[in-house]
Amino acid sequence: MRGATRAKWVAGAAIIALAATACGGNDDKGSSSDAKGAVDANGIFSVELGEPENTLVPSNTQESNGSLVLDTVFSQLVSYDAQGKLTMVNAESLTSPDSKLWTVKLKKDWKFHDGTPVTANSYVKAWNWAANINNAQQNASWFENIKGYADVHPEKEGAKPTAEAMSGLKVIDDYSFTIELGAQLPYFGYKLGYTAYSPQPESFFKDPKAAGERPIGNGPYKFASWDHKKQIKVVRYDGYTGPNKAKNGGVVFKNYTTLDVAYSDLKAGNVDVLRQIGAKDLPVYRQDLGKRAVDQAYSAIQSIAFAFYTDQWKTPNAKVQQGLSMAIDRDTITKTVLNGTREPATGWVAKGVLGYQPNAAGDVTKFDAAQAKKLITEGGGVPGNKISIQYNADGGHKEWVDAVCNSITQATGVACVGDGKADFQADLQARKGKQVKSLYRSGWVLDYPVNANFVSDLFRTGAGGNQGGFSNKELDAKIATADSAASLDQSVTQYQAIEKDLVNYMPSIPLWYYKVNAGYSEKVSDVKYNQKGDPILADVQVKK
Repeated sequence: MRGATRAKWVAGAAIIALAATACGGNDDKGSSSDAKGAVDANGIFSVELGEPENTLVPSNTQESNGSLVLDTVFSQLVSYDAQGKLTMVNAESLTSPDSKLWTVKLKKDWKFHDGTPVTANSYVKAWNWAANINNAQQNASWFENIKGYADVHPEKEGAKPTAEAMSGLKVIDDYSFTIELGAQLPYFGYKLGYTAYSPQPESFFKDPKAAGERPIGNGPYKFASWDHKKQIKVVRYDGYTGPNKAKNGGVVFKNYTTLDVAYSDLKAGNVDVLRQIGAKDLPVYRQDLGKRAVDQAYSAIQSIAFAFYTDQWKTPNAKVQQGLSMAIDRDTITKTVLNGTREPATGWVAKGVLGYQPNAAGDVTKFDAAQAKKLITEGGGVPGNKISIQYNADGGHKEWVDAVCNSITQATGVACVGDGKADFQADLQARKGKQVKSLYRSGWVLDYPVNANFVSDLFRTGAGGNQGGFSNKELDAKIATADSAASLDQSVTQYQAIEKDLVNYMPSIPLWYYKVNAGYSEKVSDVKYNQKGDPILADVQVKK
């Protein structure tokens, strides 16, 4: 989102949902209502959502629609606070003397929603199942750092597993287990907050397909129902013993195919919480909603990525790609088309994560029509002198894609058109099926608050988030070195150097940093948004 996901992949123009799980903390960071009124502790409220791409299995969810639901049903070992500090959730403790061997001790009073205990085996068995290539899980690569991953997920195409379990996972007792990595990884503890690392009850393994339709988790909400392409409902789990107990009775995720309709429903009182506002309503939503309008930064970035498997880009050309980037007038587009709701990006790492640095991309994110044309000419030109940008039409992207295309064409003479897919599902399937014709919209929200998440998980060869097929052995080697650094600080510093070096590869074109531009109804209060841009659903209070 990852191969990240929950991240994950960001569905909408204004906010995620994951990709991310995206992972992420549930810390108070955002807007809340000052409205008064008695609270109904059992009240149900509704949230705007798109149809999840797949069934609700954490290890197979790489987009924001499914991730938001899964983050209510499952809790992770750890999370993190607004300052990026790890906090314990289902874990009592997480320790490592060398960043290679990690010991997890679980809290002993946790139960799944079917009443069975959450044990060390609940994690170890779920991770081994998710990593096994026979189960074809999208998030399998999240486990590749664990020793023995190659035995259950061989790299060679068509190869069969030589083991049923990763040798690096060992159950010590009912409530503790160890994780041995193939090499030290200073930020591995942060990764454990991501949705892919969820535990599973024994019932899951008997019928994973059925479990995806009716997931049984260990989180603050219990799955209730799923009426496909209409709504998903979760209800408060009163047996939950975690730190983020629900202050309401449950959530209905209402399916919308356009943001315009969702916003109209919000104003009419037919939906209570939006995750995003479409481009058409951005100029007026603050006036319409008043104190119920949300406008805040969060850790996500919008880019356009190259499909390196196409004839057009199979031979990367950094000069041409740099030229296309410099042909985009980010300042004007963010101020006009996006009404000041985005901030032009100056690098590949989103704000708010460890290792963010301003101006990492240098001049290539600065609009300069003459230099753009010069670079493209020096690089031999864009093959075919025409590009297209794929996007999901249900996410409010058409207006800015058209503006980006107009900017490129006017500055360089390269023809550019938008390639809209009906919805986020169709967009993702085209990416995964290697059907992108030229470039595609690539929104990414943090899965864990470390700069590696925006570099390694997107541009490393074979990474789950690397859907454009970018591959460079030199860059892979630098990433491997940063991953084996002696400390988290050293790893972050090395990734900062790698980010600055990305200008020489141009695996994608950074556009702008996201903001949460959203709103909520008069029926609810205490609506806040976290660092992933998600509404913190457990904190929402419903008025009588």
